[in-house]
Amino acid sequence: MSSNRLILFHKPYNVLCQFTDAVGRQTLGHYIHAGGYYPAGRLDRDSEGLVVLTNDGKLQHKIAHPQNKLGKTYWVQVEGDPQESDLLPLCEGVLLKDGLTLPTKCKRISPPYLLTPREPPIRTRKSIPDTWLELTLSEGRNRQVRRMCAKCGFPVLRLIRYRVGSWTLDGLLPGESRAVEERSD
Repeated sequence: MSSNRLILFHKPYNVLCQFTDAVGRQTLGHYIHAGGYYPAGRLDRDSEGLVVLTNDGKLQHKIAHPQNKLGKTYWVQVEGDPQESDLLPLCEGVLLKDGLTLPTKCKRISPPYLLTPREPPIRTRKSIPDTWLELTLSEGRNRQVRRMCAKCGFPVLRLIRYRVGSWTLDGLLPGESRAVEERSD
């Protein structure tokens, strides 16, 4: 039995999911100081939440590659008030420019219990309600959650990745990280 070290990181809004940036924007390097770690999957700069980093290339592939179908759960604040019938396309798969997405698990939720204020705050309009959704995907196309929600008529205001496989954001505030061991037999 061997173990690989992982770092679970709660990526804040406006942080790049890479270690350096030629124009000086905030990156993982501002928060993660252990050498040799790389993200197993990325989040866009305008997304928040769980990033799993590892120092093992095979484990990175196992976590990030879509063929392994590792579930990822997102909390998504959308503009509008989607009803169950509006969520059906998300559950069955949405046709995007790069093809049909795999079905997702999707449901309306109350504002997440781990929610912290975002800096800067999201824009809201008094005349248009907003709703929180929970989506669980097993693939990871570029900006997929945002594109799926927009295609269904509900633009994303805030996107937080809560879970990757069995790892969650629980116990981590934005900018915090913790090391964990991944065991393999």
